[in-house]
Amino acid sequence: MSRIVIFGNVIKDVYLDMNGEKSERDEDDVEWMDIGFNGGSHFYAERTAMLGGAKVTQEVLRELGVESEIMGGETAKEYRYILCKNDKISYFVDRKKAATEFITPASDAQIIIVDRSAGITKTFVEALLNYKKQNRRAIIIYSAKNPTNEAEKRLAKEADLLFANFVVAGRKDGQNCWLDKDGMKVGKKSVKWKLERAEMMTHLTVYSVAMATMLAAVIKGKSAGEALLFAKANVENSKLNRSLNFEKLEEIVKMERSGALDLREMAKMLVSGGKGILAADESGGSIHKKFEGMGIVDDEEHRRNYRNIFFTTPGLEKYVNGVILFDETARQRADDGRTFTEFLTGLGIVPGIKVDQGLVDFPNSEEKWTQGLDGLDERLAEYYQMGLRFAKWRAAFTIDEKTPSEMAIEKNAEILAEYAKKCQEAKIVPIVEPEVVYDGNYSLEKSKEVTGKVLRVLFEKLREREVDLAGTILKVNMVIAGKQFFLPSTEEEVGRTTAETLREFVPEELAGVVFLSGGQTVEQATKNLQAVANNGPFPWPVTFSFARALQEPALVAWHGSEDAKDIEEAKARFLERLIANCEALKLN
Repeated sequence: MSRIVIFGNVIKDVYLDMNGEKSERDEDDVEWMDIGFNGGSHFYAERTAMLGGAKVTQEVLRELGVESEIMGGETAKEYRYILCKNDKISYFVDRKKAATEFITPASDAQIIIVDRSAGITKTFVEALLNYKKQNRRAIIIYSAKNPTNEAEKRLAKEADLLFANFVVAGRKDGQNCWLDKDGMKVGKKSVKWKLERAEMMTHLTVYSVAMATMLAAVIKGKSAGEALLFAKANVENSKLNRSLNFEKLEEIVKMERSGALDLREMAKMLVSGGKGILAADESGGSIHKKFEGMGIVDDEEHRRNYRNIFFTTPGLEKYVNGVILFDETARQRADDGRTFTEFLTGLGIVPGIKVDQGLVDFPNSEEKWTQGLDGLDERLAEYYQMGLRFAKWRAAFTIDEKTPSEMAIEKNAEILAEYAKKCQEAKIVPIVEPEVVYDGNYSLEKSKEVTGKVLRVLFEKLREREVDLAGTILKVNMVIAGKQFFLPSTEEEVGRTTAETLREFVPEELAGVVFLSGGQTVEQATKNLQAVANNGPFPWPVTFSFARALQEPALVAWHGSEDAKDIEEAKARFLERLIANCEALKLN
């Protein structure tokens, strides 16, 4: 008995490499013509062909151990000529799709798949739905493109399960699976895929592979979330003429999951043991201001020497689990010739990297958003190869009568979530930093209100992008009245209010919380950190990730000097601040 039947057209995809200098005839004696394209004349050679459309769906199911039968499609065979040149593709196709005929299955079908390649007519839909009335247990699955006629619209509405990239009014979420060229989503579960062979895997092929894989995985007893991972693995690893079998997909999914576990372990390690994370990631502009204020020459050698003071301070590994680097610093070398990345790793300290590219104004606004998503995938891949295992991205919010606006909070939270997702896909732990800037004339209560609002939206966006919170670290400001407010916040107020805000808005599954010093004085940051710790314990580890509050005394002692005594004094001042902040984390 045929358990699954597929209605759809069988499409012959013919891939043509336009760089050849000869013409050919295929097995059907079809000659490839000399056709003008892109303003030139081209011959086609070195072609490959495969059966597409409904045939892809059938072949994927078969490879995964699920047999099916194509009906109404063998006679509806179409050609698509796919022209490949310079990593781009174009198609020559018939405008009018061949109609798919409904043929009553010889035995009752449990699952009926209407493939995306099918030519849907009114007659076909009426016959299909009549069959459904006679066989109520049959499930109709429709892989649909945007409907162009009433028959397609009706089938999209009536199908038991719809795979599509459009919304049909009146359908329940459980009846829909979002499917487009970039990924799939079922309910709150989603996956995104990357196609390394986009010029050879057409969108139609991707849709068929993804839909059939998910269906087969569910039939095999996998949950919807697991089935999505199977679909992603098959789309990313299939060849033109062969998809992967079930065992191979299980192996790939298992490896990806182990990567997620590794991320969680790395995130946990970064915030463990009462140690902090040193932020040595000032951008070129930030470090220029520091050096200019001290009369230090701002060149690469002085910047290297400055970072070298901190990284070579004896016992650094006793007080920090990780160090956030700037791109330049990650590529510079320690005195022994190793890169700073390699040097820190050798100490047992995890090196990380700042990956955002600074703040820019929103159009017609003084509020800012953080740029850097363009090219981030490639940069993360390179950083991982360099040995960097976590990253940081900062968004900044100022408080006044009109800011931060809902728009600024929403947009920056979306960007932070997109960055975090890309990091985890690259096997890098993301630190998300939504900083409410410690400046301006506002009260402690206003600081609490804005910080809470920012955190609420941030975690909403992180969940929407399905970022693994157990593999994510939050870097956040303490809740404190603005510098210009007439009533400064006491340590006790900062500790209590910060703890209340975090408990209300930070999910328990998060890996950890680290505080930025954010414009506080050196001593103020340490005292407020201790006040927060005194309001613990918390559901997650709490520690520090300071820059200026750790480095400023060392910078003053060094002042750009090459004298060994000044350098040693700078290291001593830096070590004092490390010890003081680690001591502050201990509950009193």
